[in-house]
Amino acid sequence: MRDSVEIGMGRTAMRGYELDDIEIVPSRRTRSSQDVSLAWQIDAYRFGIPLVTHPTDAVVSPATAIRVGELGGLGVLNAEGLWARHENVDDLLFEVVRIADESEEPTAAVKRLQELHAAPVRHDLLTRAIKQIKDSGVTVAARVSPQHAEELTPDLLAAGVEVLMVHGTIVSAEHVARDGEPLNLKRFIADLDVPVIAGGVGDYRTAMHLMRTGAAGVIVGFGESMATTTTQVLGIGVPMATAIADAAAARRDYLDETGGRYVHVLADGALSYSGDIAKAIACGADAVVLGEALTEASEAPGQGYYWTAAAAHPSLPRSEIMGFTGAGVDLEKLLFGPSSEASGTTNLFGGLRRAMAKTGYSELKEFQKVGLTLRR
Repeated sequence: MRDSVEIGMGRTAMRGYELDDIEIVPSRRTRSSQDVSLAWQIDAYRFGIPLVTHPTDAVVSPATAIRVGELGGLGVLNAEGLWARHENVDDLLFEVVRIADESEEPTAAVKRLQELHAAPVRHDLLTRAIKQIKDSGVTVAARVSPQHAEELTPDLLAAGVEVLMVHGTIVSAEHVARDGEPLNLKRFIADLDVPVIAGGVGDYRTAMHLMRTGAAGVIVGFGESMATTTTQVLGIGVPMATAIADAAAARRDYLDETGGRYVHVLADGALSYSGDIAKAIACGADAVVLGEALTEASEAPGQGYYWTAAAAHPSLPRSEIMGFTGAGVDLEKLLFGPSSEASGTTNLFGGLRRAMAKTGYSELKEFQKVGLTLRR
C-alpha cells in the first residue's frame, strides 16, 4: 500500500519516487548481451529498440524521423510544429538557436519561437513532410494536440500516418472546451484504423481512463528535462518511477478487465542516461520517449539546443530553449556506440542491453519483473 505522509493538519500527500531513487537488483543469473532482444511491438508495427522520439522540432525533422526509423525506433513528427507552418525551417531553426546563443535577453528565443508558431498550419507543408517520411519506407508517426486532433487527423491519415500520437502535458479521456465540442478520445479512436498513443499521464486513474478509450499506448510523464518548466509553471508533476509503476499497474488491471487487451506504457521524462532507460523499463515501461537525450546527435535539427513543444505556447510557455555542449556524435553512435563516454549519455541502448544481460533477462517484458531497491 502506498505511503501517505501528513504534510500538515488535515492534509496528506502520497510519497513518490524518482528514477534516481531506485536501483536494479542483480539476479543469480547473467547472460551474454548478444542473447538479449530489445525488440518492441505496438499493434502491427515492430521495432528493433524501444525508442519513441519526443515530438519536438528540436530533435525531430522529417529526415531525423527517417533515420530513427532506419535504426529501429519510431520517430514522431510534431504535426503542429515548424515543418507544418513554414517552408524554410532549417533557416528558422538556425535563427532561433542564434538568438538563444547570442541574445542577452533570456526570453528572446522563446518569443521568436512563439512568433513562428503563430503562423497557421499549412496542410500542403504537413502533407509534404509526412510524404517524405512515408517514401523512405519507415513507420510514419505524427503528434497532434487534443485541441487540434480532429481537425488535423484526416489530412495526416491521407498523407500516410500509420501511428498517431495525441500528446499534451496532461491528456484525459475527455478534453472539455467551453468554446467548442470536447474531444472524446473513445469516440475519436474508435473511428480510426491506426493505433493511437495518448498522454501524458501521471497516475493510475488517468492511465486507466485512457486505456479504456482504446488507446494502443499511454504516455507517462510530460517530457521532464533540464529545459522543461512544467513543475515551476503549473506545480504539476509525479516522480517518474512511481508514475511508471502506477501506469503499469493500470495496464495489468485493464488486461484482466478486458480479458487480454494489452496497452503499452511509454515513459517520457527524466531519461538522461542509459541507466535511466533501464530503470524505466524495470519499473514497467514497454518503451521510452527520448527528447533531451537525443540533443547531441549531429542529425538533431536543434543544433545542440533543446526545447519541447510547450515552449511555443502563446501565453504560458513551459519550456526554455536550452543549449547543451554535446560532442555532436551521429545518431547511430548515440544509440548503439561504440562510446568512449563513461557517463551513460552515449550508447544508450547498448547500456540497456548490458543491464538486461547482467541481470539475466533476454526480453523486455521479462525485464519488467527485475528486482528493485530504494536508495533511501
